[in-house]
Amino acid sequence: MKALITFTVIMIAATNLIGCTSEKSSTPLNGSLDQLDTPVIDSSAYLLPAEPKGPASVIRVREEAANDEEVLLVGCIGGSSNPWIAGRAAFTIVDLSLKSCNETLEDKCPTPWDYCCETDKLTTSGALIKFVDESDRILKGDPKTLFGVKELSTVIIKGSAQRDDADNLTVLASGIFVKKK
Repeated sequence: MKALITFTVIMIAATNLIGCTSEKSSTPLNGSLDQLDTPVIDSSAYLLPAEPKGPASVIRVREEAANDEEVLLVGCIGGSSNPWIAGRAAFTIVDLSLKSCNETLEDKCPTPWDYCCETDKLTTSGALIKFVDESDRILKGDPKTLFGVKELSTVIIKGSAQRDDADNLTVLASGIFVKKK
């Protein structure tokens, strides 16, 4: 019996090692080296050392910022049940004027950061935040680990406003300050 348990443990470990090494590839599927993703970076370069003064609300930046304009805005991480972009240093924020579901005493919502109590306001009160390198390529990594944030964290973001054809706001972020509660 002891031999069977030892054998099973060795097989599981070997399977995990083989699985991990076989998933990595030195080139993308199309073989182009030009399209390799940006490597995971040292996030300390993006952490603002002190709280910036005078950040604008998400709503104000959405209303007033022009494409490519430098912005400083404050918001709360959320806007959906999963505000994170898998494998990337990106997430959505919403304006602080919106109330998350946990701010309503009678609400027992398991994902209060989705702002399901305020869905009618989300389309005009949110922004996508993407942390980018000097070539505006989105960084790889989990923002929760990189920046110490979580759902409902209040953050101040420094970056460049980008607009799409539907006038959605994306901020190509160069800095973050996480406010303490």
